Amino acid sequence: MSPRTRTRTATRTTTVAGQHADLHVQTEDNPWSAYINDHPERKESSTFRAAKKAAHAILATLKGDDLPYGAGPWEMHHGGSLWVLANKRWRLYRAKAGVEWSLQFCADPKKIELLRRDAEELVAAFPDTLPALRDLGYTKAEEILSTPITEADGVARWTDCLFNACVPMRSGDHSGVLPKAAGEHHYPLPVKAADFFRYDDFQLWVTLPDGTHAAVSPVGRRGSGDGRIRLLYARHGTPASAALIHAQREHMAVILPDTSREALQAFAKQRTTIRLPAGDPAVDGNA
Repeated sequence: MSPRTRTRTATRTTTVAGQHADLHVQTEDNPWSAYINDHPERKESSTFRAAKKAAHAILATLKGDDLPYGAGPWEMHHGGSLWVLANKRWRLYRAKAGVEWSLQFCADPKKIELLRRDAEELVAAFPDTLPALRDLGYTKAEEILSTPITEADGVARWTDCLFNACVPMRSGDHSGVLPKAAGEHHYPLPVKAADFFRYDDFQLWVTLPDGTHAAVSPVGRRGSGDGRIRLLYARHGTPASAALIHAQREHMAVILPDTSREALQAFAKQRTTIRLPAGDPAVDGNA
């Protein structure tokens, strides 16, 4: 018997790209259940253990801005980790796609083979890489890169090898959930990526009135004096997400004014206290 569904409809006005638009929001009360079966505990493969050991040996040679995602402690993210040695310095490039461990079981070997070919071609452009990996004790790198992937065993080995499984991220950046941290596993990478290049005093993730979190960006360059923000991401099913979908369909953007709660959060660390000189007429307690 299917569960009873009750639909609620509400109309709300929002500001989309500076214009007022009627936003039709529809929600449903539809209870659901999830059945979680016991499953065999995941065990680290010897391939993954060897890859992590090599990655940590590489990271031990790096410091400061050479660390791809900042200082440790790190977790190894299956995010498409293409390590190469360039001018005696290790560099990490990201593959077209990373193969998460649990997703290998839906992976088409023909498509994973394309990832292997890309990696093989990239590493070949940096000829010092394979000898350096051998010196670090990662002796199967050349075999992994040169062996065509045709079946599930090949997919499994690629999934856990150095060229896929070793993007070094701190726990929050890897799998964190807001309000503590936005992990790459849970938030769209085009937005999450800004955590690695934004100004330290700009708050990318803000809290909305309904308690959910959203990602925002300034609408103007730094120093422009424009305090408005653009809404980039909001949890699906929320009013903010509905506004984003509506705006996208209209080829517009959701812009929040500089007086909004969200804009004040985003720029909070950039607000400064200005000390006026004694005798200035503005020193009256109201400035």
